[in-house]
Amino acid sequence: MKIIGLSGSIVGSKTRTAMSQVSKEIAEKYPEVEFNLIDLAEYTIQFSDGRNYLEYTGDTGYVTKQIMEADAIIIGTPIFQASIPATLKNIFDLLPEKAFWDKVASIIITAGSPKHFLIAEQQLKPILSYMKAQLVQSYVFIEEKDFYRKEIINDDVTFRIQRLIEDTVVLTETYTSIREAKEAEYDF
Repeated sequence: MKIIGLSGSIVGSKTRTAMSQVSKEIAEKYPEVEFNLIDLAEYTIQFSDGRNYLEYTGDTGYVTKQIMEADAIIIGTPIFQASIPATLKNIFDLLPEKAFWDKVASIIITAGSPKHFLIAEQQLKPILSYMKAQLVQSYVFIEEKDFYRKEIINDDVTFRIQRLIEDTVVLTETYTSIREAKEAEYDF
């Protein structure tokens, strides 16, 4: 099983902190999972111009191919101006319309205000559904007060991240076995 963690912003540290926690938890509890954390701050990504994702080269080609090859994706994103960052939206624009077909997607939101808790429901989940992702229904919402010196200090947040990872792995295994059983029904 291949899972991609996508830290969807090029600024700030809270989303990267949360995604680093995801990476640590997966390494400890699911060593059999191939996990790759992609922090968009570490890459130079071109703006989408409508080409097929396979035609992009460099960092853009690498990131899009990694996402397309994954069985699941855990998306971490901050909320800016009551919306997802343009860098994350650009990643979605670079990918095909059905990029998440047969993929599980889960969400971690970091926000400075509790007023932004519905952004995942109103913006991110509809995009992922449109792109045919199988969504982990609950997501992790982390406020600024849950961080201190680039660490998560709220035990409940850590527990919710652990549960999100567990749900992502179990849902991915489930959909994979269902798909394999369905494919085995065909004689060719």
